[in-house]
Amino acid sequence: MRLVVAITGASGVELGVKFVKYLPEEIEVHIVSTESAVTVSRFENSKKLTIHNNSNIASSISSGSFGVDATAIIPCSMNTLAKIACGIADNLVTRVASVAIKEHKKLLLAPREMPFSAIALANMKRLAELNVIIAPPILGYYSKSKTIEDMERFIIGKWYDILGIQNSLYRRWES
Repeated sequence: MRLVVAITGASGVELGVKFVKYLPEEIEVHIVSTESAVTVSRFENSKKLTIHNNSNIASSISSGSFGVDATAIIPCSMNTLAKIACGIADNLVTRVASVAIKEHKKLLLAPREMPFSAIALANMKRLAELNVIIAPPILGYYSKSKTIEDMERFIIGKWYDILGIQNSLYRRWES
């Protein structure tokens, strides 16, 4: 699997970093961040990891012919979400999202701000109608998380489930 992980905004960056940390080794990961200098330093180089500059919209991942299987924007700032909803592709993150929509590939957005304004909700609705997956980091209490790390693993595990990535990061529902 070839996966793009984009990290936008300042709060919630750790969820994006941990999303990459828990990925299986065989996944080819391409990282792009709006705060690249801060974020890039947090990644280990043990995975098949390629870091891309957000200002390089000619990067390989910006083309549908490159063959990205899925894209996850974790966290997704409201600015990034709004640009994607309006078809603005003025940086690598928004270009990759535009290509994912055009190519009918999985695109997961994890909006990080709350409460959601009517504008943000309208943008999310517009994107959901285009089969974009809107998946904010929301805890499922049935997971019986006891620590912050348990909560993060639950959220990341749910995102992996959505993207078709096998995992055992959280306790699943039992009847």
